[in-house]
Amino acid sequence: MNLLFANDRAGEYPPSYYAATSTPLAPLPALKGAARADICIIGAGYTGLSAALHLAERGYSVIVLEAHRVGFGASGRNGGQVGVGQRIEQDAIEAMIGHSDARKLWDIGLQARDLVRDLIARFEMDCGWKPGVLHTDWQARDMPHAHAYAEKLAREYDYHDIEPLGREAVQEIVRSRAYQGGVLDQGAGHLHPLRFALGLARAALGAGAQVFENSLVVDIQSGAQAKVQTQHGHVMADHVILAANGYLGGLVPQVAAKVMPINNFIIATEPLADGEVLTRDVAVADSKFVINYFRLSEEGRLLFGGGESYGYRFPDIRRTVRKPMLEVFPQLGGKRIDFAWGGTLAITRTRLPCFLRFAPNMYSVSGYSGHGVALATLSGQIMADAVAGQSERFDVMARVKLPGFPGGPMLRSPLLALAMTWFALRDRLGV
Repeated sequence: MNLLFANDRAGEYPPSYYAATSTPLAPLPALKGAARADICIIGAGYTGLSAALHLAERGYSVIVLEAHRVGFGASGRNGGQVGVGQRIEQDAIEAMIGHSDARKLWDIGLQARDLVRDLIARFEMDCGWKPGVLHTDWQARDMPHAHAYAEKLAREYDYHDIEPLGREAVQEIVRSRAYQGGVLDQGAGHLHPLRFALGLARAALGAGAQVFENSLVVDIQSGAQAKVQTQHGHVMADHVILAANGYLGGLVPQVAAKVMPINNFIIATEPLADGEVLTRDVAVADSKFVINYFRLSEEGRLLFGGGESYGYRFPDIRRTVRKPMLEVFPQLGGKRIDFAWGGTLAITRTRLPCFLRFAPNMYSVSGYSGHGVALATLSGQIMADAVAGQSERFDVMARVKLPGFPGGPMLRSPLLALAMTWFALRDRLGV
């Protein structure tokens, strides 16, 4: 079974709040017959569209192939949070690669946030950028570490945008007794993810990139002239960029060994009263291993994400997400759920993205592990630079050694589900 079609109808956006509040592009044609380009990009999400934009602006001919519609995948379905840095903390990165390269990864993470803000401003994207992400502590024992980490970032990385908060201060913002403290990062932000993806698509098309929708890639043949085969045509290209993330499937075994797709889910309530769940327009992510994340929509709906699955079929999404939502906000028990949707992202074992040059003229980045709005956008620019011969940032990220998942494709999902069940149990027991 192909994850691209397991839970979605071909060529249609999922019935999400984001799709209901976006103006999509007019449908783009499917690739038919033979085509030629300097670069062929597989996937029209943040990574692929950013790569297409930056390459087209350099004067390259670019073809983007998308199995469904632009922004169809995780780029159009996620929680909309734009974090700083990498998915894991700098202490862990320092232990993996040393302080010098860890600093480079931190700087790349800041560049990712800055690029998102710059693109929104440059192309006047109507995607509702707002500053502020509140990281909340599920257990009291989490707070000392969160506060110490904020101090470390200020002391060693000159990052002063994080404010440590105690229990009362957090509960003044989040109308819940579930959280014991946290930190407010005013350098991070949140946005409407599908509108941002559509803004990138319009920018890439305006720069001269060609985008073909409903063009499923079925095979890639390497060589000085790579051949990318779709169901109804093919592209010959000097370079190939893989930007399909959790929907890549088995196209490239080297990537599949290190990057695993998982499913995540979001619900949107009916519009709520002012201050009913949040008193400030910030996004929130908590410290649970399987995190809860939420923010308010423009109309005051609570967009609440929680729960994961590791197979192909989605579960009952309303039931899956309603349970953790009521653990945080029991006062919402009688509220209507107007939207419920899921999507597939990709993780690595280290939670750092997988940068891979799997042939001299073929590049891949995937496995953003829930930190992809900013990093995926920057990764497209980084791969565009690498194609143009400026590979310094790509090489820094590619030096991070990523272990493969044990058990191969057949066993990695059951093993991960077992591990996630254990960590979820720890969350519940507070151990």
